[in-house]
Amino acid sequence: MNGIVILTSVFVVYALVASRLDRLSITAPMVFVVAGVLLGRSVTDQLHLSLTSEPVLLIVELTLALLLFADASTVRLSEVEGDTHLPARLLFVGLPLTIALGTVVAVILLPSAGWAAAALIASILAPTDAALGLAIFTNRAVPVRIRRALNVESGLNDGIATPFVALFLTLVVSEERGAGSWLLGAGKEIGLALIVAVSVGVAGGMLLGAAHRRGYTSEVSEQLAILSLALLAYLGSVAIGGNGFIAAFVGGLTFGASTGGTMHGATEFTETIGLFASFFVWTVFGALFVGPVLTTRLDATAIVYAVLSLTAIRMVPVAISLLGAGLRSDTVAFMGWFGPRGLASVVFTLVTVENLHASGAAYDAIVELATWTILLSVMVHGLSAGPLADAYGRRMQGAGDVPELSDAPEPRVRRRHLGKRHEDGTQRH
Repeated sequence: MNGIVILTSVFVVYALVASRLDRLSITAPMVFVVAGVLLGRSVTDQLHLSLTSEPVLLIVELTLALLLFADASTVRLSEVEGDTHLPARLLFVGLPLTIALGTVVAVILLPSAGWAAAALIASILAPTDAALGLAIFTNRAVPVRIRRALNVESGLNDGIATPFVALFLTLVVSEERGAGSWLLGAGKEIGLALIVAVSVGVAGGMLLGAAHRRGYTSEVSEQLAILSLALLAYLGSVAIGGNGFIAAFVGGLTFGASTGGTMHGATEFTETIGLFASFFVWTVFGALFVGPVLTTRLDATAIVYAVLSLTAIRMVPVAISLLGAGLRSDTVAFMGWFGPRGLASVVFTLVTVENLHASGAAYDAIVELATWTILLSVMVHGLSAGPLADAYGRRMQGAGDVPELSDAPEPRVRRRHLGKRHEDGTQRH
């Protein structure tokens, strides 16, 4: 109980100084990972968390489900109308290449883990998280077109990566337990998830839209309805043996399409709930993964993979995906660097650990590589976002007539932040 009291106090203190910490390039994940390490078993043992605790795992999984639904339902494809090729290149060329290259590197560095575990590691660490590089999206010196492409990428790539994680996790579990027909099992999970997602997203969106037009709803009831639909998509899929994360993501996409993008304001409540819960997820990551890794013998192989994952494994595929786009080399490098690994990777790691036995080459490799990659990303991307965004913005101001500077509407800055203050003291959301 003492640990919960202390952690709740940390929540309050962080909320009181969030804007000030933003200006110092100190992000929420940094704060709560450190809190988790200090409160966890490796240091003070005040926070009694366990990987086998069903309430902990449920909170962790529901957090990602809420954010997947909210992101998918509110991504404004209208903002990139006529310029979809940048985010499309990142999502449909860069993301698969990142998984492929990450798999190859993992097999080379850890051949004993096997290619299935290597592919799972690469899939876990492929999604990016805008929250770790928030300064990019709030810095108007960075061209809108670039911020918009990275914003759309980070909103959709965790959902797109989910089927890869589900597929390779099923294969690794099948190899470990000697079960057969892993492909059939993965296909069944994905198929059932899609059925639930379309049912919840389309029916829920149409009913809520109709109720809204007839004046049957209130602002608060719409917020609660969207939160309930997000939970229903996830829990309904899990209840019938489907993948809850795929259901939440596709459910959000179909909900957004069926409501015509008119529920963005009401969806912010679901995002806020997810934001609050994400603080707990980062604490769990610090307590159960970072603390033990830092207090035992350092694994040089895992650190090497982490460094490569944050650099070459991300930046080379991004560079390939942007060939022919006419962008400057410093823009390509900027977009490649800002691929921080965040909440989705943490949750995928926890789900993987839940499904594997706590031993063996695959288990150890996934825990070590994922922990080091996410930890380094939290620190280096969080600290570098502001300074590098400023430097890149200054370079672009004198760039003249280049494709990056084409006119475009400001993107909606999404999820997992408490807001940054304007110079006049008002809040930016």
